[in-house]
Amino acid sequence: MRIAVFSDIHANLHALQAVWDDLQRQKPDVAYCLGDLVGYGAFPNEVIAFLHERRVPTVMGNYDEGVGFDMNECGCAYTRADDRLRGDLSLRWTQEHTAAEGKAILRSLPVQIRLEERSPKLLLVHGSPRKINEYLYEDRPAATLERIVKLAGTGVLLFGHTHLPYQKWIGSTLLVNVGSVGKPKDGNPQACYALVDLGLRSRVQFRRVPYDIEAAARAVEDSGLPMEFAAQLRSGGVEREEPVETGGKASR
Repeated sequence: MRIAVFSDIHANLHALQAVWDDLQRQKPDVAYCLGDLVGYGAFPNEVIAFLHERRVPTVMGNYDEGVGFDMNECGCAYTRADDRLRGDLSLRWTQEHTAAEGKAILRSLPVQIRLEERSPKLLLVHGSPRKINEYLYEDRPAATLERIVKLAGTGVLLFGHTHLPYQKWIGSTLLVNVGSVGKPKDGNPQACYALVDLGLRSRVQFRRVPYDIEAAARAVEDSGLPMEFAAQLRSGGVEREEPVETGGKASR
């Protein structure tokens, strides 16, 4: 069985459309989204509608929670005052520009999707099985990842949130961070998603998809959002923010 998994679109409709077109050519059996549909980008309503109309199974991201429930923060804190200011501006702008029906869709998203009817068993989350906004970077201590794997209780754990794609085996469990469709942070500005061929030894292919980055960046600039978000699209987020965990909806 082949599945496509993508995450962290962040209201970048241009990137989402390009990924969807590429995904259709790959002919997976099913596609899943790991959340953060909105934030930072200029097209929150369009991205929500795109996935909702195609009935893509989607988990809630921390930004979806913050916008859907009109919270005072999106589950992130920033180490620099200017990052905090831009983050707050983005959250308020997105809340003000997301329609009521879109917010209702965001509120309805599950915190996780667990698939246990076939082997290997799968768990799909935004941050981690413990917390919607936990950052599972590749260099997390082995003991931490072992605890995460034990909690997941599945053969494959799929997640996003860091915008940095990687795959890693912890014992017999495959961990896959699928990267970001709309706001990469690894220096490659192309959109990213993962194709996973499930089996006794599941295999992962990260696909980088070109899209009209300049059009997406100009849309951000024209929207009234901070200009730095447009620059990050063009650069692939090489000067990435360093958020730390705070608050957030506990997984259940």
